[in-house]
Amino acid sequence: MKRFLTPLRYLVFLGIGALLLWLTFRHQDFGLVLEKIKHANLWWLLLSVVLGILALISRAMRWRQLMEPLGYKPRLLSTFNAVMFGYMANMAIPRLGEISRCGALNKSEEIPFDKLVGTVIVERIADVIMLIVSILMVTILEFDLLGGFLKEHIFGPIMDKIAGSPILVGAVVIIIIAGIAAVIGILRMSNPPAIVIRIQRLLTGIFQGVKSITKLKNKGLFLFHSIFIWVMYFLVTFVCFPALESTAHLDASAALFVMVIGGIAMTAPVQGGIGVYHLLVSSGLTLYAVSESDGIVFATMVHSTQTLLLIGLGAISMVYLFFFTKPKPSKLNVTPGSTGK
Repeated sequence: MKRFLTPLRYLVFLGIGALLLWLTFRHQDFGLVLEKIKHANLWWLLLSVVLGILALISRAMRWRQLMEPLGYKPRLLSTFNAVMFGYMANMAIPRLGEISRCGALNKSEEIPFDKLVGTVIVERIADVIMLIVSILMVTILEFDLLGGFLKEHIFGPIMDKIAGSPILVGAVVIIIIAGIAAVIGILRMSNPPAIVIRIQRLLTGIFQGVKSITKLKNKGLFLFHSIFIWVMYFLVTFVCFPALESTAHLDASAALFVMVIGGIAMTAPVQGGIGVYHLLVSSGLTLYAVSESDGIVFATMVHSTQTLLLIGLGAISMVYLFFFTKPKPSKLNVTPGSTGK
């Protein structure tokens, strides 16, 4: 049964993305969109690619830093390749990349998988915090635009769905509470069977990975990487504005606004945010007197550039990880008990 569920999930998410793409492009001349992209200033796009790579390197360095309190110091190249492999996996099934990059680094550096999962959870929390900070900044700078946009395109539709499906919402709440209760119950079992012992070890390893943030030697460096990554995301958007004549007049506050709604779009359970990104960003740009057609051109240009970057680096990283990287223990010489084992 399980072998059929993964392809089914892939098709469902792909179908959602395709539907959103169709809704975005249904009234557009696709040939004209491509023609406008062809006439874009490629030097600005190249600069956005460089900035995107810097963000990815910083992300790998930040993840690597989280492993040191656990007693591991993987090679930066292996960590970067694992990150890129994870991004490529996300192109297949959303959120699969978080698990895939842990598996890739476990293979190349022999770091326990469960502890890697815990460090990834810390990373995701840091990114959510940075997204919230960015939203607050946009709220201050573009209060009228952001408030109306979020209400019309995001929170409004979500609340409508919730109001129309109280049973579904109740079921989700019950499942979450039951899941938390089950985890607590498993961890407290005194004489558990073998399968429960394996689950206990997995959960313990994950918690140890999450606790790595409290044992960082240089918390300032972690904060620097977290800010740097999102500054690069902002600049990726900002430097793409001059690439098109229709968006060349937009300023930094507009770039922050587009980055935020683009970041929200990328959290959607759709491969690479496809469709969702195009729909939200093109709609957001209309608030800055950019036509819907030109907004779609910009969204398609930026999304395609960064997606091709991730796929290209992901493919190279996958080949390197599985064919040229030999497993190498990355355990540091630490005092007993400091690894959390």
